[in-house]
Amino acid sequence: MIFTKLRLHGFKSFVDPTELVIAPGLTGIVGPNGCGKSNLLEALRWVMGESSAKSMRGAGMEDVIFAGAASRPARHFAEVALSIDNSARTAPAAFNRHETLDVIRRITRDAGSAFKANGDDVRARDVRMLFADAATGSQSPALVRQGRIAELINAKPSARRAILEDAAGIGGLWQRRHEAELKLSSAETNLARVADVIEGLDQRLAALARQARQAARYREIAAALRRAEAMALWLRWREAEAAREAAATALAEALTAAGRAREVAEAALPPLREEEMVAAAVLQRLAVERDRLKEREAEAEAALQALAARAAQIARDAEREAQLRADAGGMIEKLEAEEEALIAARAGHDEAAKAADEAARAASARLEVAEVETDRLNAEAARLAAASQAAARRLKEVEAAAARAAKGAADAASAAEEATRRLEAEEARRTAATGVAADAAKKAEAAEAALIAAEAARAEAQGEEAERRAAASAASGELSALRAEVASLESLLARDKGATEAVLDRISVAPGYEGALGAALDEDLKAPLAVRGSGWAALPPYGEAIEPPPGAEPLAPHVAAPDALARRIVRIAVAPAEAGDAMQAALAPGWRLVSREGDLWRWDGFRQRAADAPSAAAERACAVPPTHRASRRAAPATWSG
Repeated sequence: MIFTKLRLHGFKSFVDPTELVIAPGLTGIVGPNGCGKSNLLEALRWVMGESSAKSMRGAGMEDVIFAGAASRPARHFAEVALSIDNSARTAPAAFNRHETLDVIRRITRDAGSAFKANGDDVRARDVRMLFADAATGSQSPALVRQGRIAELINAKPSARRAILEDAAGIGGLWQRRHEAELKLSSAETNLARVADVIEGLDQRLAALARQARQAARYREIAAALRRAEAMALWLRWREAEAAREAAATALAEALTAAGRAREVAEAALPPLREEEMVAAAVLQRLAVERDRLKEREAEAEAALQALAARAAQIARDAEREAQLRADAGGMIEKLEAEEEALIAARAGHDEAAKAADEAARAASARLEVAEVETDRLNAEAARLAAASQAAARRLKEVEAAAARAAKGAADAASAAEEATRRLEAEEARRTAATGVAADAAKKAEAAEAALIAAEAARAEAQGEEAERRAAASAASGELSALRAEVASLESLLARDKGATEAVLDRISVAPGYEGALGAALDEDLKAPLAVRGSGWAALPPYGEAIEPPPGAEPLAPHVAAPDALARRIVRIAVAPAEAGDAMQAALAPGWRLVSREGDLWRWDGFRQRAADAPSAAAERACAVPPTHRASRRAAPATWSG
């Protein structure tokens, strides 16, 4: 066999199509280490049918495809073609039609390899037999690869025999002999399987024969049974026929007796009909009386309801009148106190007026004019005191509603400004009256004292107004803080609730056990009740009796939860935090031990402290604003989303 040409495309380092001409004589390839000389020999062995990836220095057969480099992308296939001179017609009969044989092997990534000979698809076995008949092949000693010389020197006698057989040209015969042995072995295996099948068929045949005998016996017994049943049915028919005849006779006698009884009943029917008519008349009269009594009962109930509503209205009116009387009494007491204060203030003014009158009698006509002016100033002072009292009353009304506080303060400020303006006017008038007489000056001093008292009252009203404004501001700040806390809690609850309703929204827990439930279920509380998808599904309860570990109490009596959580909650117990470590070893499989503070001990050895890693569910259970904790402790706790 004479090789004339070797073509490579995408095989290992030969990424581009490469053609190697093998001329007559000696053809040599020279190059440095790593240039790919060994790849040419491996290409020859591969196209001759080599099937071992290890012999091709790879982990898999696809490793012969160019894997790519920094400047070249990887190839999707590899192809090696070997041209053989067959002018002597020494090839096997299937390949002996052409003077030149082109054997091609092509491998595609993720698709395997295929062989062709002169464009026709052939088997790998045919290609190996082609080269074996020519005393060569992928395993032929004629192909000396790296390390092959040492293998030949150290070869065993069996390996040396293969070398001699290859040199003698009988490698193809040994290959065919090996294939024949494989076929014979396969035929022996098939014969053994056929024998097993025949043995199984014989066993089935024997079983079918037993079943056939049983079926024949069954048919005989069934025929006898049908005959017996037919005889029994005939006897029962005879008995039924006799019973029918007897029943017909009895029926005729009964009809005769019934005819006689009917005649007797028809004779007694008219008196009974008269009695029925009388009873119907009585019944009608009683029904009418019953309807009339029902109407009177309904009227009486309506009257009672009206009286009850009227009594309730009277009670409410009485309460309102009592409240009005109480308010009126308080107002009267307040007015009496104000009247006493006015009388006390008036007493001083009267004495000053008498003294002024005595001095005015001795004064001249100009002093009389000054006295008249002084009296007018006293009236102005009294009016200012009344305005100050009105401002005080308005400030007291501010205590009932924060919204009216600002308006009352504005009224008080305007009244104070008016008092200041009038005080300035009074001071001007007093300065004018000072030149008239000394007695008028005394009266002016009294008026000034009244004005000072009014100004003190105004200052007091302003102080009360400032206190009310401070209280209103504090209340507004506390309201804003509460609104912010409510908004933050609502956002937290909305985020935890999610698109689907969590099972947490349907759980109620007793006060003090929120941390225990949160530690036991943790993030599982956010899962919904399963309908079709993920979540909690209701399962039947455990069959055996479930008792908590010694020294612990069950959590189930303190929790109201859906039936889907029954299996989980029934294996949760509550124990003191200091006893959990000692009780963990006694937990049965599936049990969880928790403390009211949020500690967790599981039956499989896992434990978690609430201070180290509080669960999100426990934090949510305790996420209550500080101003609401007192009311939370006072009322039963309901854990809801």
